[in-house]
Amino acid sequence: MLTKDLLRVSRAGGGYHPQFADGSHEPLAARVLGVYQGHVGESRAALQAALTDIEGAADDFKLVRGFAKLVGREATFETHAPVPPERARKRAFETAEAVGVVTEAERSTALSRAADGLGIDAKALESALYADLEERQILADVAPRWSPTELVAQYNLSLAQTALFDATEVRVRSSDPKAVVSAVKRLRLMYEIHKTPQGREVVVTGPDALFSNTRRYGTRFARLLRTVARTGEWTLSATIDDRRTERELRLTETDIAVPDVEPVTDVTYDSGVEADFAARFVSLGLDWELIREPEPLEAGEHVVIPDFAFDWRPGGAGEVRETASGDTDLRVFFEVMGFWTPEYVRKKLDRLADLEDVTMLVAVDESLGVGEQIEARDHRAIPYSGTIRVKDVRDALRPYEDDLVAASAADLPEEIRPDADAVTLSALASEYGVSEDAIEDKSFPDHERVGRTLIRPTVLASLAEQIGAGMSLAGVEDVLDEYGIDDDSAVLSRLGYRIEWDGLSGGTVRERSA
Repeated sequence: MLTKDLLRVSRAGGGYHPQFADGSHEPLAARVLGVYQGHVGESRAALQAALTDIEGAADDFKLVRGFAKLVGREATFETHAPVPPERARKRAFETAEAVGVVTEAERSTALSRAADGLGIDAKALESALYADLEERQILADVAPRWSPTELVAQYNLSLAQTALFDATEVRVRSSDPKAVVSAVKRLRLMYEIHKTPQGREVVVTGPDALFSNTRRYGTRFARLLRTVARTGEWTLSATIDDRRTERELRLTETDIAVPDVEPVTDVTYDSGVEADFAARFVSLGLDWELIREPEPLEAGEHVVIPDFAFDWRPGGAGEVRETASGDTDLRVFFEVMGFWTPEYVRKKLDRLADLEDVTMLVAVDESLGVGEQIEARDHRAIPYSGTIRVKDVRDALRPYEDDLVAASAADLPEEIRPDADAVTLSALASEYGVSEDAIEDKSFPDHERVGRTLIRPTVLASLAEQIGAGMSLAGVEDVLDEYGIDDDSAVLSRLGYRIEWDGLSGGTVRERSA
């Protein structure tokens, strides 16, 4: 972004049109880059004088200053002085007070005495006195990320962002509305999603009715533009408060591009509340997979993108995923209602009321006091204060889980005959695509259940011949590994043995009666 004083817009026809740079301005961008690179080791004052010369020859000095502002952010300035300027000034002022400086000769005397005390000469002291002033700082390095062409692209993006500083409402149509909504949420902006003949439109409401700090909200609009500009085909229109006159700003993918953008690969969250909940929920290792920002849901003429969804995936759940195919027996959606304005809460409740055939859990900040209204809209309300209790969400999911377990168990035969000589209940459940609870009470005629493992009797007999008292635990583990069994404690107990531990050095097999 640029500073507001560098904004270049046209108000022709009552609009608000940023004056973008184009290919004809690349030589000017190259000159600005060259001036910075050519003034490494020189003072900021010298650099600024050279830039002023370029301004005088350019058609618009604001364009030069805009390029320079961007390049300057990649520059490093340092204070070069034989002693720290603050220390030099302190010693010089103390000496001057002792001498009683009135004449130039007395000033020279004071500087000489101060310099002697610092172990430098008077000339060096004088150069150090104000070396930390901005204009005297030295350009130590400049490493711009852009070529002249890329600098022009970055300038256009920054100019458009600056034009959004005074926006009161932004409307976006994009080939990737989900990415836009995700960014809107991260920026803590208020939004709605409307269905239009041209597709979904994300409407981000402005500060007039919600905030008094317009500029702070406007900078969030500006940051949103960077995400919008990465989404391929898009159109952004905004209402601008231009000195109390409303004007329309319109941008498309043909106006700006985003240079040097690294892809975002990590799952992101709108708030610490959501991030904390996701981390704690996933750590439980349940049969519910947590999906971040699933597919949009139709709510009348609007669209809702919930914060999360829970997919029932026995044995297949793991870390949080950004997307999922949805090929699951049940998807439960989960919305987090934080501390919002009354107007926004009312709109959110209206959207929830318009959802049809959707299973929705809503974690609602207790301070909002709308839990009963959520329940009245046939959604389960989970109140929270500060953090969302995972147990409360787990309890809300349990009825759906019980129904799914019962349904999957009913589809299984009463007798299950695994092909493997030894198999864990977990592996068998994954093979059938059900939870462990679904096969817990089934019959296994060809196997004996030992702990959480099913083992053929012939294998148990073979193990009884190979394992005996006095054998080391390491030796037992080697024997069991040959059969793919890792529950050594349960197997040893079934064979009538126990482990006698030898401190940290391991253990020895003993008969249980011994």
